[in-house]
Amino acid sequence: MSHHFDTKLAREDPSLNLCDFYLFDGPAGKTVMAMTVNPDVGLSSPDTLHPEGLYAFRFDLNGDAREDVTFKFRFGQPRHGDGSEHTHIQPFVVRRATGDDALRGDAGESLVESETGSIATNSDLRAYVGIAPDLFAANAGFRPFMTAFYQDQRYDRDSLLHQQDPFAGRNITAIVLEVPSALIGKGKISAWATISLFGHAPEVQVSRWGLPMVTHLFLSDQEAKEQFNASVPSEDRERFAKSIADCAEKMTTYAGSAPDPGEYGKRIAARLCPDTLPYELGTSAAFEVAGFNGRALGDDVLDVMLTLAANRPIVDGLAPDRERIRKDFPYYGAPYTAEEQVGVTPIAAPAKK
Repeated sequence: MSHHFDTKLAREDPSLNLCDFYLFDGPAGKTVMAMTVNPDVGLSSPDTLHPEGLYAFRFDLNGDAREDVTFKFRFGQPRHGDGSEHTHIQPFVVRRATGDDALRGDAGESLVESETGSIATNSDLRAYVGIAPDLFAANAGFRPFMTAFYQDQRYDRDSLLHQQDPFAGRNITAIVLEVPSALIGKGKISAWATISLFGHAPEVQVSRWGLPMVTHLFLSDQEAKEQFNASVPSEDRERFAKSIADCAEKMTTYAGSAPDPGEYGKRIAARLCPDTLPYELGTSAAFEVAGFNGRALGDDVLDVMLTLAANRPIVDGLAPDRERIRKDFPYYGAPYTAEEQVGVTPIAAPAKK
């Protein structure tokens, strides 16, 4: 989860907290997209999705940082499942939109309808929404590393020597969709995910996610995080490139890792703006320092982003729990059981339903 809680609404309602975004190849001719919400579900968050939430995967096909195709999930009211007040089942519908409908609202062609907790299939398309293991790995030293950077103006590599992952053994809610790649487009595309509130009032975007860790590393100001999550990728260069460049310039200055920190900062800003995830449809996904091509569930993205920010190789010794990844749909393995979570304490007080 990158556990991001970037915005006030995401802190108040975990179902609106877009934690991570993945994009990778499925069986021949198919592409898989996934987002996660409800950080630490079961311990800190309920398992429900917002009935007025619009959960969207957005694809730019021509490089203008504006969506041309969007896949949208909408959820109905939850009901108790398995006779337990702690587990819920919700109906959902998945739609595909193009043109103006791709930009806003929940209009679009209905692709599949189902309920959370089970795999939905319609011809060559599959969808799944349910509790899954959190496949994001972090280092407990990341927070002191960033504190040293922003507050003490120094590069503290030693803080990342901690071999403890605060997200290990935790679950999230995964929203997974596998479609024939032709429903997206062809060749190289760029993608991002969003969560908006859309119901009795005009649509309000709450969370946005393209590349991992951008707000965590490069945008320290809370107002900037709020603005980022409410904005669109086509605005990124104008609104956020300078902040990203300044951050990379300072980090490489403190680390003594770039002959021209100012120029390095500009190169990083150009690479990260617009904040969309590039991917060549039909190829193996790999999120690496050398280049971004989608993001597989097992990619260790924190090392990649820290290395880019500091211009020094950083390997924190922690990685996603790859044993929890399946080879077949929905690719997330079984969530951690109560027995496996003995000793795992809630990250936050459980959110109200």
